[in-house]
Amino acid sequence: MSETFDLIPVLPELFLVLAAMALLMAGVFRKDEGFGSTTSLAIMAMVAAAVLVWAVGGDERQTTFGGMFVMDSFAVFAKLMVLVGSALTAAMSVSFLEREKLGRFEYPILILFATVGMMMMISANDFIALYLGLELQSLSLYVLAAYNRDSVRATEAGLKYFVLGSLASGMLLYGVSLVYGFSGSTSFEVLPRIFGGDHPAAPHLGFIAGLVFIIAGLAFKISAVPFHMWTPDVYEGAPTPVTSFFAVAPKIAALVLFTRVMVGPFGDLVDQWRQVITFIAILSMFVGAFAAIVQTNIKRLMAYSSIGHVGFVLVGLAAGTADGVQGVLVYLAIYLFMNVGTFAVILCMRSKGRMVEGIDDLAGLSRTHPLMALTMAALMFSMAGIPPLAGFWGKFYVFKAAVDAGLFTLAIIGVLTSVVSAFYYLRIIKIMYFDEAIEPFERVSGRAMGMVMALSTAVVLLFTFLPGPLLTSAKAAASVLFPQ
Repeated sequence: MSETFDLIPVLPELFLVLAAMALLMAGVFRKDEGFGSTTSLAIMAMVAAAVLVWAVGGDERQTTFGGMFVMDSFAVFAKLMVLVGSALTAAMSVSFLEREKLGRFEYPILILFATVGMMMMISANDFIALYLGLELQSLSLYVLAAYNRDSVRATEAGLKYFVLGSLASGMLLYGVSLVYGFSGSTSFEVLPRIFGGDHPAAPHLGFIAGLVFIIAGLAFKISAVPFHMWTPDVYEGAPTPVTSFFAVAPKIAALVLFTRVMVGPFGDLVDQWRQVITFIAILSMFVGAFAAIVQTNIKRLMAYSSIGHVGFVLVGLAAGTADGVQGVLVYLAIYLFMNVGTFAVILCMRSKGRMVEGIDDLAGLSRTHPLMALTMAALMFSMAGIPPLAGFWGKFYVFKAAVDAGLFTLAIIGVLTSVVSAFYYLRIIKIMYFDEAIEPFERVSGRAMGMVMALSTAVVLLFTFLPGPLLTSAKAAASVLFPQ
């Protein structure tokens, strides 16, 4: 165990904060002239932070700030996913924002501060630290949602996200206050000793109520049903690069945080929270499968798709086992590349000098942009869970964990909703390959888009043949939450 105020475990976060403040000062003096260079420097800072995470992390569990911040294999795995997602979405956004005259230096800096908040959430070992990280992330995301201040839709999206996010934060804080009131602690290390061990105490009804409020607050952050109402409007209203960021890094960070909170401090109360997680998982899978069928805007469709994927991830969490957490991490890693690649294609949907967002606008893409269509087809097949693509294995591992834990009904519902959701993924492929093109897309320049598409396609196609590194890393990360 490290010293109480050892700063080594928190070096990646400190580096990113200093980098963000330095870029903020540089941006103030250079104004809008330095958007491209500021974004490039922000991406380099995230790459450097990923190297620091890899170097600082290790097999040994390290804590600092009085045990409120923890660095372990689970945190390393999750932080690397978040940094990769943030860096890729930032790289994809440059050409779009410059074309739309939205290239302001604040954008990459807000992404950096949001990423620092996510990394703090992932390493939170106390509810106070959790809340600080969560709010740092949320405040940055509220601004990003309304980043296009000349757009009524973007302003509305930012306002909705802010109001509902504030409500969710209040619910979370109320739940934490109840947990503290009935247990006397907010520490993730103390709470398991109260309700576990050789002489566990029976949880008070007020403590269980606090747990439910915490789950409700965190469910909003991952846009799980019935706390999903903000997601379609914010995804549609926010600028597309912001939507791509929302769909990847914050979603992964919140799901990882959710997993740590449920399995860590409340691991011995799995029978109390499993039924709640199962309920919201089923609702999320149903809404994600059926509500997306009628969507005509591809960003709204991706919003409901993300809700469905959250339901599948929660299936692994509901198992409450090491295999379930391993399945969650594998699913999130695959989800990262599937979504980044899909949004790279969406960012290329440009016709007659303007962005288009209709699903029908993809008609005839296979004839006008065959490589882009091939990428989209591979990603849609993967999201639908068609073997042998990576998406199939993501679902396989979470469903297997549920079956091993005896949650047969949940696994069956997951399979059935996955079949339903395949309809709208396959519909996109049908439109691209069998419908006639009305307005062909413009040729989009930029190496970042092509590289992201190629990387995402390679991951979903090749994972079946080289699953070992990801599975081994995920297993080692999951085992940290289940000490022998």
